[in-house]
Amino acid sequence: MPNIFKKSLLIGIAMGLCGGANAQTASAPEPNQGVVSQKTLSLGMAITIANATITECRAKGAKSAAVVLDRSGQIMVALRDEDAPPNTVEMARRKALTARMFNTTSAEFQKNTLPDSPRAGQRDVPEMLALSGGVPIKIGKEIIGSVGSSGSGLEADDACAKAGVAKVADLLK
Repeated sequence: MPNIFKKSLLIGIAMGLCGGANAQTASAPEPNQGVVSQKTLSLGMAITIANATITECRAKGAKSAAVVLDRSGQIMVALRDEDAPPNTVEMARRKALTARMFNTTSAEFQKNTLPDSPRAGQRDVPEMLALSGGVPIKIGKEIIGSVGSSGSGLEADDACAKAGVAKVADLLK
């Protein structure tokens, strides 16, 4: 009997056995079968947030980068000031990703994952960066994206990212 046929037969038998066992246990809730609506960060708003973030950092005398991510953590906008070091874009992206994935500012993530805390292991999640400068973008409690700032120093990065979100605050209601 060909090997592929044997594997298919075994998988079919296993599925049949599991199906019979499942019939006797409580069934899982049905997945949402309707249309799911969600708010989405527009490109225009993402550009406004990134520009406002860079503008705030410039006002503080810093050359920095700003990265805005959508709700799934994908880059929408990445800006780097002319003289900002090249690593600032990647650091801003990772700060924004940390804010998005953990639904909090990256500064709070940093505090919540100190070495002796129960959450310290979260710092080991790939791509996360426990430095201030990442801020979620929310409509109410729903997170629709995030912004990260890097290159101004940690406190200033946090203020710059918050200024970027504040620029569109009226549209996030």
